[in-house]
Amino acid sequence: MTTSSNEKQTSTQLALVTYISFFHKLEEEIQIIIQHWIRVLRIRLGWIQDFDKLIVDYVMFLFVNLFFIQIIVDATTVLILDSFSSSSKLINTFTGHTDPVLSIDFSVFDNNQLLCSASYDKTIRAWDVETNQQIQLFSGHAGPVCCVKFSPYHYHNYHRNVICSSLGGKTIYFWDVKHNQQFQVFDEHNGWIGGIEFSPFNGGKYVCSGSWDKTIRLWDVETSKSLHIFKGHKNVVKCIDISPLQSNNNNNESNDIGVIGGNGYTICSGSCDNTIRIWDIETTKPLILFKGHENFVASVKYGSNELINTILSGSWDKNARLWDIRSGQQIQIFNKHTNYVCAVEYSPFVIKNSDEIIDGNSKVICSGSDDNTIRFWDIRSNKKELYIIKGHKKDDGICCLKFIELKKKVKNNEQNLKNNGCINLFYGSGNGPIRVWG
Repeated sequence: MTTSSNEKQTSTQLALVTYISFFHKLEEEIQIIIQHWIRVLRIRLGWIQDFDKLIVDYVMFLFVNLFFIQIIVDATTVLILDSFSSSSKLINTFTGHTDPVLSIDFSVFDNNQLLCSASYDKTIRAWDVETNQQIQLFSGHAGPVCCVKFSPYHYHNYHRNVICSSLGGKTIYFWDVKHNQQFQVFDEHNGWIGGIEFSPFNGGKYVCSGSWDKTIRLWDVETSKSLHIFKGHKNVVKCIDISPLQSNNNNNESNDIGVIGGNGYTICSGSCDNTIRIWDIETTKPLILFKGHENFVASVKYGSNELINTILSGSWDKNARLWDIRSGQQIQIFNKHTNYVCAVEYSPFVIKNSDEIIDGNSKVICSGSDDNTIRFWDIRSNKKELYIIKGHKKDDGICCLKFIELKKKVKNNEQNLKNNGCINLFYGSGNGPIRVWG
C-alpha cells in the first residue's frame, strides 16, 4: 500500500516555508503594536528596562506554538497526487464475480473493514478487506444487481450489518450480512432500479432510488413506505446522489424542519434523456436542469467543502463534466476518454506546488471508462490529464470506483483501528475482478 509518508514530508516542508514567511511578517506587526504600548506606558508608568523585548518574546512564543502546531497537523493530512502517481501500483485483487462489477461500497463494522459488491452476474458479495476473503454471497437474484450500499440506518439504530441492493428486477432488498438473510423489500418501481443512495441526514433513515420507469422515489427505511415520487425525466434514471451532510446538522439527530427533516437537501439524478436534474428533497420540485451531455448520463456526484456547489458527471458521450449549481452552467468538460465514462469521483488528492497545499481542498477529480483507464484531472483545466491508471489487460473496462482510506489495527490492542494515512483506489472491472491501487 502507498502510505502518505512522502505526502506528509512534502506538505510539512511547504508548510514550514509558509510558516517562516508568515512569522517574519507577524514579528514586524507585533513590533509596531508593542512600540505603541511602550509609548503609552512611558507616559503612565515610567520606563521599564527591556519591557518591549519581554512582551515581544512572550507574544511570539504563544503565536509560534499555536500556529506551528496547527499547520503541522493540517499538513500531515494533505495527500499529494504526485506522490500517489509516482509510487502507486496494483496491490490487491478480489476475485469471484464473473461479469461486470457495477457497484462497490465500504464500511467498518466491529473493527472489521468490509467491502460489498454488486454484479451483472446476479450476485452480491461481501469481502473482508484485511484478509482479502469473501465472507458472504447473496445469490439467486432474478436479474443483474445494479447497486449496493451498506445501510447506515441499521448500523446506527440496531448495530446490524446490512446491505441494501437494487436489482434489474424492479426491487430493492435489504440483506443481513451475518445471517445471509433477506428481511426487507421495496417493490413499487415499475422498472429496473439503477442507483440507490441513503440520506446523510437523520442517520440514513431515508433511501433514494432511480429507476428505468423514469422516476425517483424516496423511501422511509423504518416503515418501508414510499414517501415521495419525483417525475420529470423523459427516459431511464441511471444514477442518483444526495447532497452532502450540512455542517449545522448532526448525522444521528433529526432536523425537525420540513416533513422528513431534509430541509435544504437536494437529489441529483442522471438520465438516459441525456440530462441532469436537481430536485428539492422535501417538496419534490425540480430546481435545476443541466443540458450538455450528448448521450446517457451514467454517473453523478455532489462536491463537498469548497466544491459543495458543484456537480460532477460522467456520460456515454465519453466525457466527464463539471457543473455549477448556482449558475446552472457547465464549468468544465474533460474529453480525453475514448469510450463510455461509467464512473466519476472527487479525488482526495491535491496538486503539488499549488494553493491547495495550504487550504487542504482538492481540485482533482477522476473518471473511469470503458476504455479501461482511470484519469485524474485538474478541474481548473481540461487540457491534460494529471495522471492515468491503465486497468489490467483482462479488465474490459472500469465500471465503478471508490476512494477508501484503510486503517490498521493498533499493535497493543488488536480490537482497535487507527488511521494509517493509506488512501487506496478500488474499482470494479468489466470482467469481474475488483482491483485495488495504492
